[in-house]
Amino acid sequence: MTDTIRDALEGASAYLSEHPDEARYTDSLAVARLDSGLRVRVEGPNGEELITDMPASVGGAGSGPSPGWYLRGAVAACALTLAVMRAAQLGLTGFRCEVEVDSDSDDRGILGLDASTPAGPLSMRVRFHMAADGAGLDRLEEVATWAVDHCPVSDAVRRGVPVHIEVVQAP
Repeated sequence: MTDTIRDALEGASAYLSEHPDEARYTDSLAVARLDSGLRVRVEGPNGEELITDMPASVGGAGSGPSPGWYLRGAVAACALTLAVMRAAQLGLTGFRCEVEVDSDSDDRGILGLDASTPAGPLSMRVRFHMAADGAGLDRLEEVATWAVDHCPVSDAVRRGVPVHIEVVQAP
């Protein structure tokens, strides 16, 4: 598996180095539609789907994870994926990894009770449980740091990507 991942990464890197104009693109569309109450269905162009709901304390039914949980899940999955990719690039064998992500929030922000309180997380923690044959803690920390630094999801959280709002009159 490591060789397959490393070979694919080397091929993609070589191709994009030769064709840098093909590296930038618009990501696939996610379309959210209200099911009922605060339950939302999100669909992608290739059949991707996820359901969110909010807890009863804010008017939801708690029938699915909140959008914030999906954000943490996306950071965890992305960081783990990038750690596996980096371990493959470095030729680490026996690589094992689990990633936990949690965050601190203040509900006054999402409820609009305090203009100085952000609606999103105040901070986020990414914890790696890692091991690899012959790799010490310093090497594993390098892999974890590289993974978080190159994970597009954690980058969007850390960097604060500009958000452009467009409103179109629905029929």
